[in-house]
Amino acid sequence: MKATIEYNSRKIEVNISNPIDISIPIDVSRKNVNAWYVGEPKIFPEVIDGEVVKVSEGAVVNFNNIHFNPHSHITHTECVGHITKKVHSINKNLKYFIFLAEVVTIAPLFHNGDFIIGVKQLKTALRNKKRDAIVIRTLPNLEEKKSMQYSNTNPTYLSEKAAIYLREKGIKHLLIDLPSVDKEKDDGNLLSHNAFWNTAGEIRMDATITEFIYVPNSVEDGEYLLNLMIAPFENDATPSKPVLYEIIK
Repeated sequence: MKATIEYNSRKIEVNISNPIDISIPIDVSRKNVNAWYVGEPKIFPEVIDGEVVKVSEGAVVNFNNIHFNPHSHITHTECVGHITKKVHSINKNLKYFIFLAEVVTIAPLFHNGDFIIGVKQLKTALRNKKRDAIVIRTLPNLEEKKSMQYSNTNPTYLSEKAAIYLREKGIKHLLIDLPSVDKEKDDGNLLSHNAFWNTAGEIRMDATITEFIYVPNSVEDGEYLLNLMIAPFENDATPSKPVLYEIIK
């Protein structure tokens, strides 16, 4: 099944019967991805009047509660409200969901004891391309990313200069396969978050950061149509399901 979308006077054709899901779900049946020093997510049936509301326990429906943190346990999309005193909701600020995206693969650089994604790497990957979104896949790209326990591991992060470059290039939506665009322990500076959202100037309210994605190795670098689907939570961040579609022409 094919669809044609007009994008800035360009007609883009995609095969919508072949979606590429790059989200990581909550799955309590196995070790779940985790970061930021919190416990595991939980999915458990409600108990009403002493009765467990679960079909296997005699109820007519399954009626589960879900306890999780979007920043710790699942692919999530966040807005500037993640780092501001004033409450800003991703559900109110993300108003469009279809974007032209570039998938890039980056081998992190070792710099001052950390692994980082640097500005020169992104300039090489993007060159003069104009995109709404960038999808960053870091190497090594192992399946273990889907269950990695990131707390106290000092994961790879995005340099401040790289974040500034993406902002100045007009990238509105940054998707990355890491728990954060910033260093795990940076004394609360959040340099890349602040740079990308431009909190020192005119804040980019419609810009988003999506963390904890996983791009399969079978997906080639290049141009894709991105459908950035989010759950409707009035919160700084919400679980999301970014889906890529290969552009036929």
